[in-house]
Amino acid sequence: MKILTCHLQLAHLQTQIMVWIQFLLSAAVVVYAAIKLAEYGDIIAVRTKLVGLLGGTIFLAGATSLPELIASISAFQAGFPNLAAGNFFGSNMVNMMLLALVDLINYQVPLLRRIAISHALTAALTTILMLVAIISILDEVDLKIGWVGLDSLVIIGLYFGGIWLIQRENKGPGEPAPAAEPASDFPSLRAGLIGFSIAAVILIAVVPILVSASTEIAEITGLGTGFVGTALLSLVTSLPELLAALAAVRMNAFDMAVGNLLGSSVFNMLGLGVADFFYLDGRFLGAIDQNFVLVGLLGLLLTNMALVGNLARVERKFLFIELDTIATIVVYLLGMYLLYIRGIGT
Repeated sequence: MKILTCHLQLAHLQTQIMVWIQFLLSAAVVVYAAIKLAEYGDIIAVRTKLVGLLGGTIFLAGATSLPELIASISAFQAGFPNLAAGNFFGSNMVNMMLLALVDLINYQVPLLRRIAISHALTAALTTILMLVAIISILDEVDLKIGWVGLDSLVIIGLYFGGIWLIQRENKGPGEPAPAAEPASDFPSLRAGLIGFSIAAVILIAVVPILVSASTEIAEITGLGTGFVGTALLSLVTSLPELLAALAAVRMNAFDMAVGNLLGSSVFNMLGLGVADFFYLDGRFLGAIDQNFVLVGLLGLLLTNMALVGNLARVERKFLFIELDTIATIVVYLLGMYLLYIRGIGT
């Protein structure tokens, strides 16, 4: 009997190890494919003249946020809407924490005070969209057009309206300067499109494996799919944003770095609305655990901390570290602990 018990325990341990190996390997492939997606997206942006704000805040952010959307659709297909919700809301928390990490790594330059104040509009748009999502989770009004919730359509409409406003605000007076022509050895638009397509196909193929491993980890650990989506899956799908931001900082493209992270948060809210089209069992925001309101509020808090950091131009350092950076990381970690003890989305 003892031998049988030992065999069962060994088999269970092997299963757990295999699940984590599957998660780590698929996560590595997803991060690599997402990085290549962003690189080829940059080629497309340059070749089609979609540079500047459109390239950083919208196009690049959309490319690096594609894993979140694919992961959420895969979570729907697996029957775990809380995992999808955790991925979207958790990614916004992670993006603000990553913004603080980039600031910490590049401590010589006060990142939020160095960038244009116009990024505050992007943070404000994120705040509005998250507030609409939070209200939609709490309300009992089940308004739909077809199978898609009216609240999701409102989020999509507000996203495009907000992006239009940001573009108008950033145009400024006069005609925009023409974009510089790329170097002769710069990849062609055809190469960009082919590479972008291949990276997207890899993501579509591998992300479901990552989602499957995430659900098994939730079951093995007892943490629940909502918490795993918020704490683990969202971190993996947000790593491309960190690497893209660090690359931009190395080129002294500080506005591009911050625009990518803030733009990714806005795009996540668009993805939240678009995902409702793939959730066929009713209104998506009405189907998830109401405890996700807490995740949304934490995301709001972190986003508004970044907003204040951008608008307040006074120096705020302790030794050589920006106080905003420390505060954001501490709030993120305390927030994750709070979600853990609350058992979010179990």
